[in-house]
Amino acid sequence: MPFAHYLERITEGLGRPIDEMFDWVDPTPLGSASIGQIHRARTIGGDDVILKVVKPNIYVTLKRDARLLGFLGSFLQVFFSRFQPKRILDEFTEYTLREVDLRLEADNAEQFALNFSDVEDIRFPKIYREYSSRLVLTMELFDGIRPDTPASRALPEEARERLVDLGAQAIIRMLYSDGFFHADLHPGNLFVLDAEPDEAGIVRPSLGFIDLGMVGYFDGELRRTLMYYYYSLVTGDSENAARYLTSVAQLGPKADQLGFKKAVADLVRRFNAATKHGNFSLAQLIMESVSLGAHYRMYFPVELVLMTKALITFEGVGQILLPGFDVAKVSQKHINRLFLSQFNPLALMKESVKGAPELVDLMVKSPSLAAEGLRFLETQMRKPAENPMAGVKSSLLAGSSLVSGTIAASVGAPWFLWAPLFVLAAIFALKR
Repeated sequence: MPFAHYLERITEGLGRPIDEMFDWVDPTPLGSASIGQIHRARTIGGDDVILKVVKPNIYVTLKRDARLLGFLGSFLQVFFSRFQPKRILDEFTEYTLREVDLRLEADNAEQFALNFSDVEDIRFPKIYREYSSRLVLTMELFDGIRPDTPASRALPEEARERLVDLGAQAIIRMLYSDGFFHADLHPGNLFVLDAEPDEAGIVRPSLGFIDLGMVGYFDGELRRTLMYYYYSLVTGDSENAARYLTSVAQLGPKADQLGFKKAVADLVRRFNAATKHGNFSLAQLIMESVSLGAHYRMYFPVELVLMTKALITFEGVGQILLPGFDVAKVSQKHINRLFLSQFNPLALMKESVKGAPELVDLMVKSPSLAAEGLRFLETQMRKPAENPMAGVKSSLLAGSSLVSGTIAASVGAPWFLWAPLFVLAAIFALKR
C-alpha cells in the first residue's frame, strides 16, 4: 500500500486522526505480505511500536479464493481420495481466514503472555488495545535479531545453548502442557532479545515470539496422547510411539490400522539406530510417520501437522545455532518434567473434579435407578420359564441391561457406585 493509503486505513480502522494516537509512523514498511503491511511507529506516550494493518478488500479476495479452492478440492477428491485434498484445502482456508481479523491475533498474544507469565525469558509482544481493532494491530516493538543471522551464530556458545533450551521449553510447554501453540513458526517469527553482554560481560538472551495470528489447539485427551507419543520418541520406545500415534488417527475406508502401527514402529526403530551415527532428526521422524498415514488410509487432525511444523522450526533453528545438537537430549529434560507433573496429586485432583457434576448426578439418581432395576428384575422372574435355565438367562440379561444403562448415563463414575448392581442382578438370577 502507498504510505498515504496506509495512514487512511489506520484512521478508518481506529476511528481517530493519526496525530491523536501516534507521534511518528515510519513511511518505509518493515514488511508487506498478502494480508497485511507493517511499519514502525511511536505512540503519543513515547512507546516504540509495530503497526500492522490489513490491506483493503483482502477479506473479499480470500473468500472468493476459498470458494474456488473448495470447488477444486471437491474435484480432486474424486480422483485422489486417499490424500483427502478437500479436507486439506478446507482446513487451509479456515486457518487463513482467521488471520484477517487482527483482534484474534491480539487475543492470542495476550493468552500466550498469560501462559508464560512465570517465565521471564520467553516473551510475547505487549498489545496496545486502545490502538487496535479488527483492521489495525499495535504491539510492542521487539528490538532484537533473528536467530538465523550471523549475529546470532556469533553469540557465545553458552548463550546459544541457552536459546536452544528456551526454544525446547517453549515448544514443549505450548504443545503438551497448554495445548495452545504458535502454528506459523519460522525463523522470521522468532527474535533473540537481550543479546548484549551485561555488566559482568555475560550474555543471557531471551526468546521472543511474534506474528501470532495462526494458532493451534489440542484438547485434553489429544494433548495427553501426543505428549506420551513425544515422550516415547525421545526415550526411544518405538512400540509405544507407534501405538500412541495410531490412537489419534482417524480411520478412512479400508484403513489398515495394524499395518500402519507396524510401519511406524519399524520407522522409529530405524531412526533410533541412526542416532548411534549422530544422524537423527526428530522432526523428520514425525513428518515421515504422519506421511505414512495416506498409504494405510489413516488420517490425522490438522493440528498434528501444525505441531510437526513447529517442531521442524525448533529443530532447524537449533541446528543453525548449535550445529549437530541432539534434539532428543535437549527435549528430554522438559518432557520428563511435564510427564512427571501429570502424576502430581494436585493435577490428578483437578482432573477428577472435572467429572464431579456427572458423579453428583449419578449419586442423586442412584436410588431411583436401583428401584426401577429391581422392579424390572422382579417382573422378569415372575414370567413362566420354558426351561430351568431360562430364568437365569433373562434375569442376567435384565441385570446387564440395567448396568449398561446406568454406566452410559454416568460416564466416568467410580466402580463402587455401579458394581452393586451387578451383585443384585446375580443374586436375583441365582434365586430364580
